[in-house]
Amino acid sequence: MEKKVIYLFCSAGMSTSLLVSKMKAQAAKYEVPVIIEAFPETLAGEKGGAADLILLGPQIAYMLPEIKKVLPNKPVEVIDSALYGKVDGLGVLKAAVASIKKAANG
Repeated sequence: MEKKVIYLFCSAGMSTSLLVSKMKAQAAKYEVPVIIEAFPETLAGEKGGAADLILLGPQIAYMLPEIKKVLPNKPVEVIDSALYGKVDGLGVLKAAVASIKKAANG
């Protein structure tokens, strides 16, 4: 698998940074070829085009339709709130990889 880019967006970019660190650690441990970054949702339109998958923090789930409009050719999903609440890096990484595969297979 070539390196995939996963961008997480949340209201300030801060709450997802811990989750991103945990996801990166799991990706390294299991040798998953991904680039994972977090940004505030205000940068979704600007940054999202470079991503293979866009994940939204549960606190901005209401923005899903708007972000899908801005990035019509990108898979955009809301992070499961239980995984997010537990800062489950592996769980979110697994879900993200599944979403990328699903998007690739149309």
